[in-house]
Amino acid sequence: MKWNLIALAVAAGSTQLALASQQSEAQGLVEDSSLSVLSRAMYMNIDSRHGASNGSSESVNPAGYAEETGLGFHAIYESGFTQGTVGFGVDAFGLAGVKLDSGKGRAGALDMQPGSDGRSEDTFSRAGAAVKARISSTTLKYGEQFVDLPVLSTDDSRLLPESVEGFLATSREIEGLELNAGHFTALTAQNQMHHDSYEDDVGKLQSLDLLGASYAVSDELNVAYYFSDVEVGGSDVRGFKKHYANANYTLPLAEEQSLNFDFNIYKTRFDNRDASDADNTIWSLAAAYTLGTHTFTLGHQRSSGDTGYYYGVDGGGAVYLGNSVQFSDFVGEDERSWQARYDLDMAGYGVPGLSFMTRYVTGDQISTAAGEEGQEHEWNFETAYVIQDGVAKDLSFTVRHAVWRANSAYNADYDVDQNETRLIVEYPLSIL
Repeated sequence: MKWNLIALAVAAGSTQLALASQQSEAQGLVEDSSLSVLSRAMYMNIDSRHGASNGSSESVNPAGYAEETGLGFHAIYESGFTQGTVGFGVDAFGLAGVKLDSGKGRAGALDMQPGSDGRSEDTFSRAGAAVKARISSTTLKYGEQFVDLPVLSTDDSRLLPESVEGFLATSREIEGLELNAGHFTALTAQNQMHHDSYEDDVGKLQSLDLLGASYAVSDELNVAYYFSDVEVGGSDVRGFKKHYANANYTLPLAEEQSLNFDFNIYKTRFDNRDASDADNTIWSLAAAYTLGTHTFTLGHQRSSGDTGYYYGVDGGGAVYLGNSVQFSDFVGEDERSWQARYDLDMAGYGVPGLSFMTRYVTGDQISTAAGEEGQEHEWNFETAYVIQDGVAKDLSFTVRHAVWRANSAYNADYDVDQNETRLIVEYPLSIL
């Protein structure tokens, strides 16, 4: 099945329906290459409330909060393709992290590599590479890479991102249509520098096959469907199969006015080693009204089945849901959640690059281990500024703050009440 999925995507992508293929425009391995470096400075504070201590610390006397500051560097090289019917190329990356401030009792906030003494390492790094081949507008890539798809998405929310190893075929032969198929065998965690290092309560990734497509039906309507078949090891779960679908529609109303609807749904079925199966269905629907520089959003999300929605061995970003916010994803068993959000783009007030966002999400009817109804709510505030021109063009500053609270039944299952603050400074530099 693994190779059949990839062959299917390549065959489907080889129909010559595009006006001009990407490979026909290839200039060469070096001529089309690019090299970029993203520098990220990040401060994060997770303040545990009501006397709780830092659960990430290995200290015998942990602080009541996790707090760290660090630097992350992402160097990304992407070659062009050799000319000819089949083009070949190579991509590579180098990642490095530097601890600026931490402590044994405060460790864990930034997911920096832990040392043997429970403290975050002073420096940590890793590298990876992938080879690629292209026919027409269909590319096959094998090696260590970053993926951003609904059923496999490498997380980049801390200093360094996750990465996966395997094959990924991407076809864009038909205008507006993208086909993806892949087979992956390893996921490397954000805070570990050795290969195939991610593991959680569900287990460790053994293999992940994916197949899917996204299609721009028109300028207003986009649809997508993806499927994954995942095998894990090291736990009571053999694996799971996951289906995802999305529909996104924008209705223009008047000049500088529009109404957008975004629907997402996941259907997951687990195969357990004790022969018992479990399933989860979760969906979200958001409606956003944009009036000039203002956007008002209302959203609803609902989970049902034998368990809550799971993601992890398929990447820390594999949660394409409307109510997945800064701290919580609101994906508990039987959970129902509602969101109200407001965005402001200050470009309309003469300050391009400056934006503000605030949202409130509340969830209830969560099934808990204690048999009592679980409840949670979260408030987020974010402001960001991106320099628009000059020598510091694209330098960005972001402040994010979250307040998360739950009742005692859901605290016991999920986490302690906490406030979270993130300060992020990023500078992307294009070298080639």
